[in-house]
Amino acid sequence: MNKKIGFIGSGNMAKAMIGGIIKSGLVNSENIITSDLNENTLKSIKSEFNINTTTKSEEVVKDSDIIIVAVKPNIYDMVLGSVSEFIDNKKIIVTIAAGKTISSIENVIGDDKKIIRTMPNTPALVNEGMSALCPNKNIDDEELGMVKSIFNSFGKAEVVNEYLIDSVIGVSGSAPAYVFMFIEAMADAAVLHGMPRSQAYKFAAQAVMGSAKMVLETGTHPGELKDMVCSPGGTTIEAVKTLENKGFRGCVIDAITDCVEKSKEMSQ
Repeated sequence: MNKKIGFIGSGNMAKAMIGGIIKSGLVNSENIITSDLNENTLKSIKSEFNINTTTKSEEVVKDSDIIIVAVKPNIYDMVLGSVSEFIDNKKIIVTIAAGKTISSIENVIGDDKKIIRTMPNTPALVNEGMSALCPNKNIDDEELGMVKSIFNSFGKAEVVNEYLIDSVIGVSGSAPAYVFMFIEAMADAAVLHGMPRSQAYKFAAQAVMGSAKMVLETGTHPGELKDMVCSPGGTTIEAVKTLENKGFRGCVIDAITDCVEKSKEMSQ
């Protein structure tokens, strides 16, 4: 990609994205710049990735074609407002914050600007992220493809309509927390029955990762894959019966629904 990529903010998500971009060879490290107020953070990230760093967000905007705003949602408006004069209608602004709609960003920098709202998740830290991309009316297919390639460099990405972003947050953005709880619970059960904890976490986590890979790579319905494990009168169907009796699926649906509703509330 013959473009310069900038990051405003150098937290964990920005580092994950930078690592993915460099590892994939999408752009050279000299074509990436990131800003942060913490000079120690910048020193660390420069040492790790050999990219350009600065304490001034306006330098990122001036020197970049694609600018990824990786700051907390509560300071988004302030940060974008402080650099809006340097954003022309050729630069692409990429947001990664929950609750920040395209229209709210347009209100700060102008509705003639190129904006892509995105929602990645934390598995980007291990190059297994899942991201949703929502372009505004000023983004063309080539520009959308470039930004999608950035997000594909540290996982997978899909283009969705913005009205689906709350569902994305429920089923993907926040979902790692639910999965971590499930892994922890399975490991606790194994420990209860005598397995060392270090092994319990490994068995539980690998089971989740392998199962997810089967869904993605086989294209088989999850219910069918579940049936393949459930032998008549066996151990697995006994466990499935208990999960059903305890409302496992209903609880998951309710939890994600609550997450989606909270996301909608934050966007108002």
